[in-house]
Amino acid sequence: MLQYLAGAGVGTITLIDGDLVAESNLHRQSLYRVQDTACPKAEVAAEVLAALNPDVTVRPLVDWLTPANAPDLVAQADVVLDCADTFGASFTLSDVVYASGTPLISASALGLRGYVGGFCRSAPSLRAVFPDLPHGAPTCETAGVLGPVVAAIGAIQAQMALAVLLDLAPSPLGRMMVLDTANWRTSDFRFEGAPEPDRPAPFIAPDQITRADMVIDLRSERSAPFRAGGRHLAADALPDLPLPDLGTRIGLACQTGLRAHNAGAALRHRWAGEIALLALPGT
Repeated sequence: MLQYLAGAGVGTITLIDGDLVAESNLHRQSLYRVQDTACPKAEVAAEVLAALNPDVTVRPLVDWLTPANAPDLVAQADVVLDCADTFGASFTLSDVVYASGTPLISASALGLRGYVGGFCRSAPSLRAVFPDLPHGAPTCETAGVLGPVVAAIGAIQAQMALAVLLDLAPSPLGRMMVLDTANWRTSDFRFEGAPEPDRPAPFIAPDQITRADMVIDLRSERSAPFRAGGRHLAADALPDLPLPDLGTRIGLACQTGLRAHNAGAALRHRWAGEIALLALPGT
């Protein structure tokens, strides 16, 4: 996807990724080579794109996208591309982009399938199109993904971004394309009428927690909460949790944001106070 944007002469591309190149990435992330293993993905990608088109400015940021740094990054962009692999990062981008009126092109690929859609600005947000998330979701590490599927989805994502930048008609905003190579078919649909959810729980960064918050770490893969004074609970224990007064904010944390989102949705049915979500991929 990035090589198509650079090849098209997009003026400035900002990359934010705190991850390192791994050998398991190479089959689906064709910018990288074996010798790039253990190097920051953002920096290697910037070098490759600079060699492809030196007239394009590429700004690599070796960092994780968070609710704290997302607003400044989005404010500098004409269009935002969501290539994240966690619900927390994708929903964080969608929330910030929707509030700013910036278009968002979001894509995801897993196994033999993938989708690309144009969200926000004149279209609904990711939260509107995906109001109910699954209770568990496979990842590329657990379910795998074939490289050509990622390449095809990335090419469509780049085309949608260019269509937005060039103001091509019809606009990709409010439209989703689905690729299903398991059954050799594509489909698309429009979602302009999707309603925005009422009182969605926002994602926050760990440094946006206050001393007054009740913090609950839902990660079963950790033996202790990420923050001193926090609680460490399984998601199925939340129905028995004594709830604080409505002036206290409850912060729900997990690795990808999925468990926190679903726990927050369930908690909303029995508590009217403020709920915030945290995704902790690098913690």
